[in-house]
Amino acid sequence: MKGDVINLNDENRQTAWNIVEPLLPEIKKTKGIYNISVAGESGAGKSIIATAIAERLGNEGINVKIFQQDDYFRLPPFSNDKKRRADLMWVGTDEVNLSLIDQHLKAAKEGSKTIEKPLVIYPENRITTEVFDMSGIKVCIAEGTYTCLLKNIDKRIFIDRDRFETKEDRHKRGREVVDTFIGEVLEIEHEIISKHKEKADIIIDKYFQVHFVK
Repeated sequence: MKGDVINLNDENRQTAWNIVEPLLPEIKKTKGIYNISVAGESGAGKSIIATAIAERLGNEGINVKIFQQDDYFRLPPFSNDKKRRADLMWVGTDEVNLSLIDQHLKAAKEGSKTIEKPLVIYPENRITTEVFDMSGIKVCIAEGTYTCLLKNIDKRIFIDRDRFETKEDRHKRGREVVDTFIGEVLEIEHEIISKHKEKADIIIDKYFQVHFVK
């Protein structure tokens, strides 16, 4: 999403290294592109962890592209909020074109040199497109609430923080008006996303400790 500013700290970078270091041999021996997903609830730190992983991989000479789920919503942000308020049943995986993200990740694995993807311009409430140059890319990271559901993924990461633990981070982000309705949305999302934890290969707990699922 255009306009997002991600500020990393030492804790973020250490969490990323605790993920990257064990994965490096697997990534390096993989022919073609290696796909990682980073999922979790709103405000859990998905964008931060994805960016920190990309930075760590970059330090190892591995080029990365990040695919943000926020760019794949079917409606631009203010329009999507309006539709949610008109019909709470809209909240969920159908809001997002997950099949298109999967299509793009598959295209990356198949060696596509460029990928034209959606790009959300948040302040303008519109969706345009951008072209990713995939030349030299070794890792793609798909980050977003429902990305554990994607098929074309080699390693799934789940950040295990719920809506109460992410409250402060959501306030800092400042994207949403905090009201009773948002609380209902977060509760619905929690019911959906909490079930995705079982799909994860790597779990980051609320203290940002990393656990590899055996």
